[in-house]
Amino acid sequence: MLDLDPTVVLLLVLAGLASGFVDAVVGGGGLIQLPALVVGLPGATPVQLLATNKLASICGTTVSSTTYYRRVRPHPGTFVPLMICAFLGSLGGALLASQIPREAFEPIVLAALLVIGAWVLFRPSVGGETELKYADRRHLAGAMLIGIAIGAYDGALGPGTGSFFVVSLVGLLGYSFLEASAKARMANWATNLAALVVFVPQGAVLWGIGLAMGLANLVGGYLGARVAVSKGAGFVRVFFILVVSAFILRIGGDVLGLWG
Repeated sequence: MLDLDPTVVLLLVLAGLASGFVDAVVGGGGLIQLPALVVGLPGATPVQLLATNKLASICGTTVSSTTYYRRVRPHPGTFVPLMICAFLGSLGGALLASQIPREAFEPIVLAALLVIGAWVLFRPSVGGETELKYADRRHLAGAMLIGIAIGAYDGALGPGTGSFFVVSLVGLLGYSFLEASAKARMANWATNLAALVVFVPQGAVLWGIGLAMGLANLVGGYLGARVAVSKGAGFVRVFFILVVSAFILRIGGDVLGLWG
C-alpha cells in the first residue's frame, strides 16, 4: 500500500475531475491524469500507474458515453464495430505495456499532435457538419482500422487516445466534431475496459486512489458531455484546438527536457 498525503490525494482527485471534463469534450484527458499520477505517486510502478489511470478513466467514459448516446444517438453501424476493434486493439496493447518505455512514444505523439493541431486550425470548415466520405464496406473498414490502431496505442500507453479517435473520425470518415466525440467516448470506454481485463488479474490497480479519482472523473465526464452537446460542434472544435495546443506544449517540454 502507498502512504499518501491528503494534499496529494486532493490534487489527484482534482486532476481526475479536469481529466473527465476534457476527455468528454474532445478526448485526451489522460494527458492530464497520467502525468498527475506519475508526479503524485513516485513509488508506484509504471504498470500500476497505467492500470490506476484506466480505472479512473473508465468511470468518466461510462457516464460521458451514456450521455452522448442519449442526446446524439450515433449510428450503431459505426460505433459498435469501432468499439469491438478498439477493445481488441487495447487488449493487445495492454499485454505489451510493461515492455514498452514511455520515452519511445513521446516524440511520436508530439509529431502526431502537431499535425492534428495544424490540420484542424487551418481547415475551419472541417468537423462543422457530418459529411461522410465513404459508404458501406469502406466506411466500416475505416472505422475498424481506426479502432484497432488507436486501441492498441491506448492499451500500451494511452494519453491523447480520445483526441486521436476524434480527429481520425473527423478527418478520415467525415464526421462532425460533436458526433465524432460521441463515438470516441464509446470507443475509449471499450479500450479502458480491455486494459483493465489485463491489469486487474495482474494486481496492478491501486484501488483506493483509483476509485477516488474515478468518482471525480465521472463527475467531470458528465459535465463535459452535457456542455459539448449543448454548445455544439463549433465549441468542441475550439476546445479541441486549445487542448491540443496545451498537450503540444507539455509533451514538447518533456521531449526537449524543458520541464526538468
